[in-house]
Amino acid sequence: MHMLVASLVSALLWLCAPSCRAWEQRACLLSPERCMRDVSCWCMRRGQSLAVTLAAGEVLLPNRDSDGVYHRSLCEAVFFEVMPIESGSCASARQAKQKRKSHSLSIRRTNSSEQERAGLQRDMLEGQDSKLPSSVRNTLLELFGQIEREFENLYIENLELRREIDTLNERLAGEGQTIDGAELSKGQLKTKASHSTSQLSQKLKTTYKASTSKIVSSFKTTTSRAICQLVKEYVGHRDGIWDVSVAKTQPVVLGTASADHTALLWSIETGKCLVKYVGHVGSVNSIKFHPTEQVALTASGDQTAHIWRYIVQLPTPQPTADCNQVTGEDEVEFSDKDEPDGDGDGSSDCPTVRVPLTSLKSHQGVVIAADWLVGGKQAVTASWDRTANLYDVETSELVHSLTGHDQELTHCCTHPTQRLVVTSSRDTTFRLWDFRDPSIHSVNVFQGHTDTVTSAVFTVGDNVVSGSDDRTVKVWDLKNMRSPIATIRTDSAVNRINVCVGQRIIALPHDNRQVRLFDMSGVRLARLPRSNRQGHRRMVCCSAWCEDHPICNLFTCGFDRQAIGWNINIPALLQEK
Repeated sequence: MHMLVASLVSALLWLCAPSCRAWEQRACLLSPERCMRDVSCWCMRRGQSLAVTLAAGEVLLPNRDSDGVYHRSLCEAVFFEVMPIESGSCASARQAKQKRKSHSLSIRRTNSSEQERAGLQRDMLEGQDSKLPSSVRNTLLELFGQIEREFENLYIENLELRREIDTLNERLAGEGQTIDGAELSKGQLKTKASHSTSQLSQKLKTTYKASTSKIVSSFKTTTSRAICQLVKEYVGHRDGIWDVSVAKTQPVVLGTASADHTALLWSIETGKCLVKYVGHVGSVNSIKFHPTEQVALTASGDQTAHIWRYIVQLPTPQPTADCNQVTGEDEVEFSDKDEPDGDGDGSSDCPTVRVPLTSLKSHQGVVIAADWLVGGKQAVTASWDRTANLYDVETSELVHSLTGHDQELTHCCTHPTQRLVVTSSRDTTFRLWDFRDPSIHSVNVFQGHTDTVTSAVFTVGDNVVSGSDDRTVKVWDLKNMRSPIATIRTDSAVNRINVCVGQRIIALPHDNRQVRLFDMSGVRLARLPRSNRQGHRRMVCCSAWCEDHPICNLFTCGFDRQAIGWNINIPALLQEK
């Protein structure tokens, strides 16, 4: 059947090519692959019963697979016009999915006889202004007749199946059950009654689970609000914030790196912008503070990392309204209109730093992250060029180029007390680089994730925590790389994590706007509240602990263009554990 239609279509193309000008407004000559894709997509978007109209004027119904894709044998570079089938046309059909050896078509036909149809076809051809010889026209009529007979056989077979379905419906009428015409397989008939029972059982289980989950969720939310409180919002960036960090020296300030090409330093107590760095010409993807000096290290999409000095004078804290009052218990979904304005706190009037002390320029791609090695005399950068570079800060010279990752790097982190670096990548691995011996540097590869490793950070002792787009967080022992010692499974991709070193609490920022707290053994401790128009409204990109600060000891940032300071009652949190 398919070969017959293909032959007919090829003949029409050869015969009708001289008169294609009349079709140029409604038909096009396409390759087989392009034609199949365009026709299928158009059919699915329209959601109608469709036919393929040939240049000769006859309406044909191509056979389709059960997934709605036309057979390629109908695409021998032919003029196509896709159109809805009209109820009174010469040949119209609707598809019936059947589990049989060949696909069947159910065709709605008129009451005219086969002779009348042949005459109608002949009249249609004769009525057209065509230069076809009579022998060619007769051949076309014969081909159309064969196609019609094939469709008629399918139509008769479909009628017989319909009668069988009607008979089965009569038998089941006493039980109050009916079988839809599309359910043709005997297996479906046998499982109809059991399916109804299982569907009712599943509905009862879902209702029970939803009600109990709501009670438990309400209880947990109330508890989380008492332990985790939103203290301050830092608003001033004009685009999403990629990274957040806290200074390690006095005065303690908050730093944010944004896609708006700037890095801002904030007063934690007042939420006022203290310094703006505008030396980059690309998105600022990371910010880290020097361990002993008022110097910051930023990484950017302009393929550089900058080291720049800042001088800040903290303003006197002013009494602020309590942001923790909650009027409702249910969470509120935020819309785009709820996002803060770009310059809400007047970051444009704060002091600006425009020129760096040092610019690190050895990468051939976006520099996605940077960090200081212990002591602050060297810095490491991670890039989308699949390498990590180790620099001497004083001379800006490249000391080591760390290669081995198969795809772009996503993050880098240094050990707080040892010369160790961990880099994470889109190749689903993270690598540990050891620089404790100046003569050599060893590397260990950790494999355990199934998607991009978004970050890997050090903790107290010999542990590393890694987060991934595969929605898991794994805790590893550096002495045993084969398998993690704990695995945390979540419902959303995990971004740049951070660990409270003293209390061994992991803060997980998620793509779904949530921030969750877990301990090192994988036990969930809390979820930061999102209610009464508080919390992040977009993806949360990063988290950072500041354990000793009396007001805010956890900071998060996201693509809602704001950073948030939280007060986590850690003793109460661990007591509830």
